[in-house]
Amino acid sequence: MQDYRRGRKSSIMSTRRDKCAVRGCTADHTVLHKLPASGDVRAQWVHFMYEADVPDKVSKRVFVCSHHFASDCFVNLGQYNSGLSRRLKLKGGSVPTLRRDTAVEQTASTSGAHPVEKGHHVACQTDPPTATSTRSTGTQLSMKTLQPHFRSADTQTHIPSTDVGVGTAAALPCLTPTPIKTPRKRRRTELEEVEEEEEPAEGSYVDIQVPHDSTYDPVDTLNESADVTKESSVPVHKTPTYIVYEDCLMELFQVCPVCKRNCDVRSRRLGTFLSVEQQCLHCEFSRKWNSQPLVGSTPAGNLQLSTAVYTTGASFFKIEKVFRAMQLKMFKYDSFRRHARMYIEPAIVHKWKTTQTAILQQLSEQQNVVLGGDLRADSPGHSAKYGSYTMMDLRTNTVIDLQLVQSNEVGGSYHMEKEGLKRSLALLEERGVTMESIVTDRHPQIQKFLRESNITHYYDVWHMEKGLSKKLLKISQNKGCEKLTKWLRSIKNHMYWTAASSTSGPERTAKWTSILNHVLDVHTHDDPAFPQCLHPIRTSTDRSKWLTAGTPAFCRLEKALTNKRVMKDVVKLSPHYQTSSLEAFHSLILRFAPKNVVFPFLGMLCRLYLAVMHFNENAARPQATNCDGEPLFRLQFPKWKKGECTAKPVREQATFKYVDETMDLVFEKVFPEPGPYTEAVLQMSIPEDLSAQFEKPDQKEVIERYVTRFSRGPV
Repeated sequence: MQDYRRGRKSSIMSTRRDKCAVRGCTADHTVLHKLPASGDVRAQWVHFMYEADVPDKVSKRVFVCSHHFASDCFVNLGQYNSGLSRRLKLKGGSVPTLRRDTAVEQTASTSGAHPVEKGHHVACQTDPPTATSTRSTGTQLSMKTLQPHFRSADTQTHIPSTDVGVGTAAALPCLTPTPIKTPRKRRRTELEEVEEEEEPAEGSYVDIQVPHDSTYDPVDTLNESADVTKESSVPVHKTPTYIVYEDCLMELFQVCPVCKRNCDVRSRRLGTFLSVEQQCLHCEFSRKWNSQPLVGSTPAGNLQLSTAVYTTGASFFKIEKVFRAMQLKMFKYDSFRRHARMYIEPAIVHKWKTTQTAILQQLSEQQNVVLGGDLRADSPGHSAKYGSYTMMDLRTNTVIDLQLVQSNEVGGSYHMEKEGLKRSLALLEERGVTMESIVTDRHPQIQKFLRESNITHYYDVWHMEKGLSKKLLKISQNKGCEKLTKWLRSIKNHMYWTAASSTSGPERTAKWTSILNHVLDVHTHDDPAFPQCLHPIRTSTDRSKWLTAGTPAFCRLEKALTNKRVMKDVVKLSPHYQTSSLEAFHSLILRFAPKNVVFPFLGMLCRLYLAVMHFNENAARPQATNCDGEPLFRLQFPKWKKGECTAKPVREQATFKYVDETMDLVFEKVFPEPGPYTEAVLQMSIPEDLSAQFEKPDQKEVIERYVTRFSRGPV
């Protein structure tokens, strides 16, 4: 008979269809042993079964029951009698020698006597509890009814129910001699949900009974519990995890739970995964325990850690240093990259594309869409490798598209911003999004492209004000221009007021040039679009702050404010929305893709997608309040304010739903069937590395040419 569950042939037969072949044995035996295939032992079995009348041919399917073997012929008699095994295993070379009177045994069984072979307890001389006769006083149900509630999801094992030494229910193994306090009485169905904060009664012990019937085998239980993902209702990546020290863990396997002797323990590690094999050399008890469930052939913890590191924007090498400092075992970087390439990056790309499709579908049904666009380079200056162009819906502060451009695609980093804008606009047109206007900085290529495309274009006020304020600050530091220092902040505020309060280009020009009369203490103007200042006319007590016409300070100020380019750009200042949210998003990217770390193209793109999902999820967070409902602020001293204090609202805590959703996608869809997801990534256009345009020299020649200034000889 083939034992398919264990994957090997078994000489132990447990069936009611076959009968014992020994003449005169008529009892209804349930544990039978198969006749050996050949050899002297087979001949002795045949001689015992048939005595002198041995047939010429003996069938291969001949069995002898356990009643005809002495007790020392079994290797697991103690486990069988204690209810820890449902089959008796014969020692090699065992021969049947006993002939028992079945009539006497049947009479003894009806009169209350219990032979040892029927499974009675060797320690207390009583029968073990059965599933049909024993009931729990707490629930009045059969003890097998609540058996699944005692399944240990953390250790993937069952606790044996009978102790061979005393014949009582086994208590939970304790690592210290401290008594375990008994919790307050509650329903049996809630035993697995006891909270840590609950304080049990003082001075009592917990004795949790885990009942099993006479056919229970702990080895079978371990084999059945190896695949937790099939039986547990909680996904493997949402199961709580803990840090367990090796010494504390191995204490659970040092002693055999059957004979209480030391065992042979072997362990095997694969990254964060640990497998322990326990073998008792005295009673042949064995079991295998895994620290993590297996998803296919991959430890769930390894894949979960890789996904968590990637999706949270952390660095593998920094996490590796933390693990090394804490003596936590971890897998190598190659395993992390394999997980990222096969499962994590395809999942991130799929999730963002799905989210983006829903966003663009909503925008295509709306009117008066105002967009903002800007480029973020991975390094300052004109030596950047990557440029990420972001397109944002300024009404909702939602990033709707992000294009990653590599410098060798467009002939240099200076042209990356225009290429990113063109790709975004092409995508929006393809998805049917109609925009009213777009707000950007004053990049010359962007101005020309949008002008030729007949798209209404506005400039962000902060970008223009920042450049002009630097020029005025430099002018105020010259001799004779010190008075301009008092007007720097007023001129800055005047630019924001001009953009926000004007409805047409001529009005913006008139309001902007009115500042030149205002600094002279003249508040009426010649331009009919803005004839006089709106503030009340007051007599100033400090005449020293006003400028005088014809002085170097006023002439330089007039030249800077009425510059041809400045006057041309003031007309196009954005009257409603600005790109400050885009700048905040660019600051957020540093958490996912720092500028001092080099990433491959796909890795950079996926980290940008993660930054987008994090920003969109948390951009509209409300302001936090205290217990009285008052909004919270914190004081800051920005560097650009030269020591001036400012208040900043405190937002509520950020959420990370996108991380959980990506983790679910990896474990539930991508890992079981990665083909469609990886195929979508392979179809993406990924440019060659920058080094691909150069011929790779011979490594030995480069090493031979390597010298330092300190190793050079005298010239």
